[in-house]
Amino acid sequence: MFTTGRCRGIAFVLFVSAGLAPSTATAHPGSGIVVDRLGQVYFVDMVAGVWKIDTHGALTRIPGNGFHWMSLDANARFAAATLPSGNAGDIVRLATMPTLLLSSDYPIAMGGDGNLYYPSHDGRTPIEILRFTPSGQRVTVTSLPATSAGVPLRDINGIAVGRDGALYVTDNASIRRISRAGVLSTVVEHVAIAGCASPLLRGLDVDAGDTIYVAATACGRVLKVVPRGEVTVLAAASGTWAPTGVAVFGRTVYVLEFEHPDTDDRREMLPRVRQITPDGKSVVIATVTSH
Repeated sequence: MFTTGRCRGIAFVLFVSAGLAPSTATAHPGSGIVVDRLGQVYFVDMVAGVWKIDTHGALTRIPGNGFHWMSLDANARFAAATLPSGNAGDIVRLATMPTLLLSSDYPIAMGGDGNLYYPSHDGRTPIEILRFTPSGQRVTVTSLPATSAGVPLRDINGIAVGRDGALYVTDNASIRRISRAGVLSTVVEHVAIAGCASPLLRGLDVDAGDTIYVAATACGRVLKVVPRGEVTVLAAASGTWAPTGVAVFGRTVYVLEFEHPDTDDRREMLPRVRQITPDGKSVVIATVTSH
């Protein structure tokens, strides 16, 4: 039996424009995708748990919770730690090498300092970005604005750590940076793509040159954002697919995509992974064909 995850009180409205007629539904596809030091790719599936693509391209399932977000604990810093759990959501450990951390209700990211970062998720504003240590200490790094692009900021959709330890977070149309000292700045706001004014920015990652790669789920696009804030389209999904998460490994970008992301039926939201090489070549390297 597969274990399904949950997500409390979050409703995403998707207007997927990757060759589809606009549709509206409450949906919440996963966005967790990571790459280990060997180049093996792991990605979430809200029904089946986690899938792994090994260095030979073989796809295998790792049984566990079907949660939405994921981070890689490469040095097993949280292998024996008590992880956050409660009404705001749960973080669980997947017993494998390397250790994977899965989150039910909010994005998470492991920092190079060995600590875990995630947003407060108690329904109050402003949202706080929290640092959680393996010993169980919880510290507020900074608070986010109460509004973003003129609307109340209730949730963030993605979080990533840059090479210098800075954090990057997404909401529907903005990317913000939080320095190691906790200083908040805006990388880009009011992101709009031709034919898609509400991109729903979700999972993201940052390369060694501080270039950001982010999934614009509602536009069916993967965006490239340079440090000065210039936005370009790196890739577009096709048909009924839309990107939800991104992981960078060297100069290669891996994109998690879900089919039918605007449905309420998780069994119809099948995941696949697209690889984009430095020369711009884009190819799907694994697809989950059924649940």
